Amino acid sequence: MRYYISLGSNLGDRRRHLAQARSLLQKAGVRIIRQSSIYETEPVDYLNQPWFYNQVIEVETPHNPISLLHLVKDIEHRMKRKPTFDKGPRTIDIDILLADRTVVQTQKLIIPHPRMSFRNFVMIPLAEIAPDFVHPLLHQPISILAQMTGDSSTVRKVEEIHQLTAV
Repeated sequence: MRYYISLGSNLGDRRRHLAQARSLLQKAGVRIIRQSSIYETEPVDYLNQPWFYNQVIEVETPHNPISLLHLVKDIEHRMKRKPTFDKGPRTIDIDILLADRTVVQTQKLIIPHPRMSFRNFVMIPLAEIAPDFVHPLLHQPISILAQMTGDSSTVRKVEEIHQLTAV
């Protein structure tokens, strides 16, 4: 199954944390197909914290959505993500945004991610790698939704990623 996953970090060596999360996903058998550039992004909701580095990756894995959720939570734990408070600082944040055209609604997991279309730090990198992907509930391409977030937070590219795995 194909997924789009958001990676974010605003504590310590943010770039290294994103690379480590990608590496741990790959070691767990998750194949990275595409990855966006890395963006430095202004915090949203809780503003009094360091800026984030964010990235979106397209992956392929045999994991079902719940199994993938367990995997990403385990990776967050292994990377020493410490619970602070909702929307607070973190070494790593890994969110499942989309799972092909599948819709999942459980107490532990909602796909498509319910707030993704309102967040520049998700939609701008996602639009970079999947502009034509149609959101399964909003029925609009990501490139259009990225222009309609209503989010005024700053998102600036800090590192171009040129390596794309063959699809």
